[in-house]
Amino acid sequence: MNLACNLYVDGEFEGKIQSNKEVNIGKHGHIKGEVATKRLVVQGYIEGSINAARVEIKAHGRVNGTIESGELVIEAKGIFEGNSVVKDAGSVPKQANNTSELPVDTVQNIDSEEKA
Repeated sequence: MNLACNLYVDGEFEGKIQSNKEVNIGKHGHIKGEVATKRLVVQGYIEGSINAARVEIKAHGRVNGTIESGELVIEAKGIFEGNSVVKDAGSVPKQANNTSELPVDTVQNIDSEEKA
């Protein structure tokens, strides 16, 4: 199923879903197969592979399979069993150096102490 719109599933579906928008699996929804979308919200159950920019597993939502996403959010009582792959891992911010978040006068004091 190829879509250019949002999809809400509150029943059973088996197969492949591809959407440029959001796919929402309702509390009574069950998907077995592959889902490729911009944003996936899971309140029900999905088993298979997921490829999305953002995946949200809500309370009592359950995912069994592989998730490939840029963001993965699992609320309390949400269940995820399987493998997760982070997309765009190279865009993660680098660790800041020791003085980048200190006030300017503190940095100046540290510099002058190191020179002494």
